[in-house]
Amino acid sequence: MSDTERYRVDGALTKDEVPALWRTTRGWRTDGGPACIDLADVEQADASGVALLLEWAAWARERGQTVRFDHVPEGLRTIAALSQVDELLGLKEAPTE
Repeated sequence: MSDTERYRVDGALTKDEVPALWRTTRGWRTDGGPACIDLADVEQADASGVALLLEWAAWARERGQTVRFDHVPEGLRTIAALSQVDELLGLKEAPTE
């Protein structure tokens, strides 16, 4: 996957950092964004981070595309699940038997 198809987020996805990251990526809404967002280097996240993922996913849907979130930290998965948006973000795991 090329660098234009993958975007790597590092550091924190919290209320203090999300506004700047939103401003940096807002062009994705009209110009198109990456097919994959790699969250392996996210060290801290809160509900603001989930809101940003929802925004990125909505922008992709507006263009008839999808975005995949890779290496989602467990804390971010938990917030998404508790907010009942994990399935919308493609984070819901299939039940195990």
